[in-house]
Amino acid sequence: MTAHNIEKSTAHDVHAYETPDGATRAASANRKSSSLEKPRWIRVKRAETDGYLKTLAIVRDNGLHTVCEEAACPNIGECWEKQHATMMIMGAICTRACAFCNVATGLPKHLDPDEPERVADAVATLGLEHVVITSVDRDDLSDGGAGHFARTISALRNRSPATTIELLTPDFRNKPGAIETVIAAKPDVYNHNIETVPGLYLSIRPGARYFHSLRLLQKAKELDRDLFTKSGLMVGLGESRQQILQVMDDLRCADVDFLTIGQYLQPTPNHAPVARFVPPEEFEGYAAAARAKGFAMVSATPLTRSSYHAGDEFKRLVEIRSRDRG
Repeated sequence: MTAHNIEKSTAHDVHAYETPDGATRAASANRKSSSLEKPRWIRVKRAETDGYLKTLAIVRDNGLHTVCEEAACPNIGECWEKQHATMMIMGAICTRACAFCNVATGLPKHLDPDEPERVADAVATLGLEHVVITSVDRDDLSDGGAGHFARTISALRNRSPATTIELLTPDFRNKPGAIETVIAAKPDVYNHNIETVPGLYLSIRPGARYFHSLRLLQKAKELDRDLFTKSGLMVGLGESRQQILQVMDDLRCADVDFLTIGQYLQPTPNHAPVARFVPPEEFEGYAAAARAKGFAMVSATPLTRSSYHAGDEFKRLVEIRSRDRG
């Protein structure tokens, strides 16, 4: 498999390599696998338990994708044992090639109009009280897939009205009306990950724009003041503590309620290498700083991911808001 340029306008030394289905995955001509050994606190064993296999069967039977698999999440064993799968809609091929992400890049297929109903069927079968729905970037669609998110919410409300819904969306860059469509569908939590500090966007997230992502989060809260908003950061990519603290301030200015911070893990040798493994005590420091800055909820550990323990944390958010409103 040979590397080749994706787009001159966004590549910045990011290249791609072909996968068996003709898609590509983000790569770099000069990258090497991280020479750092994983510390003990980051090592996770994936046990294929009965719960894990049952979750896998439900996902496969409904012809669905999950970000748990596509993004090589280290927590998949724990979450799937509890049948907590994060659904990834609109296919498994992304139109962007972020240097941290394991999702395949290429030209996606047409949207499947039956997918929202299949997602709803899977959620009902899994018996989820809280579900996280995410997607690949779909820059090829006029609305970035916002309408498909809305249809998925509608199908979930019809099939499992008691299930709370958390969305983790792409940035819908240059798609007028997209965020309005998503928020009008009434998710319970709106999440868009800022991912990293602005100084690293060019090399890590070249197809996105830092201030656009901030504005998206701010706009979501403006459209629905009762909505919980959420964002996430990776650390260990070469950022400084001061840069992380500045991002926290920016997110608070956008009125974001919930911040997640986790360790970046290099999914393949073709992705951005890990600059350092951040020790647990530094995560504790970040959590304390975030709480001091006014976030209602913070999850900051090496293995924290956007949808990790999302249901339990949603319940805590509701309790915190109820308490604060007296």
